[in-house]
Amino acid sequence: MDWFPLLNSLRIAAISSVIVFFLGIFAAYYIAKLPRAVKGALDIVLTLPLVLPPTVVGYLLLLVLGPRRVIGAWALEALGTKLVMQWWSAVFAVAVVTFPLMYRTARGAFESFDATLSDAGRTLGLSNVWIFWHIRMPVCRQGILAGAVLSFARALGEYGATSMIAGYTPGKTATISTEVYQLWRTGEDALALRWVLVNIAISAAVLLAVNLLEKKEGRGKK
Repeated sequence: MDWFPLLNSLRIAAISSVIVFFLGIFAAYYIAKLPRAVKGALDIVLTLPLVLPPTVVGYLLLLVLGPRRVIGAWALEALGTKLVMQWWSAVFAVAVVTFPLMYRTARGAFESFDATLSDAGRTLGLSNVWIFWHIRMPVCRQGILAGAVLSFARALGEYGATSMIAGYTPGKTATISTEVYQLWRTGEDALALRWVLVNIAISAAVLLAVNLLEKKEGRGKK
């Protein structure tokens, strides 16, 4: 059994989760401060990938990153590489699809934060950066970690956008999801079932981690 699809899925999920973690926190923190109308409009735009079919997201990414498009053509000419049909191309797709999960979860955590704690810190002469990392983030850490774990789990199972922008090449771009589809398509049901069980085991472990975080957060509020 070739373990490349698992290793590739893990590295794509890990890289995209790191990107989404920081972008989601940044967006959630600053958008939460905006007027309601602006915040509502940005919410729709940033959350749209969560409700769009993944294949639609993949198609839109191809319109931007394809070798005949502006960004894709520039990368091909300036860097000598295509932005699609590479294993790391899937990082773009997975980051776009999972960003709304991290963003919404982080924003919910920030909005439930007691602002008087920040005000108290400012009266003591603490900077906003210090308050953010040493007061706000520790208080909101359970919700943020839950968002990060859910984003990672979603990244592992992504298929639609990934298959469109990275394709399927054994030993190069294959992921668990694309491997299962290809094995089913070629009639190798037994091997496809093995990968399904691997995916279920990883997903169950991730969901268990989320449940443990939620229970820990619930005990901390009592």
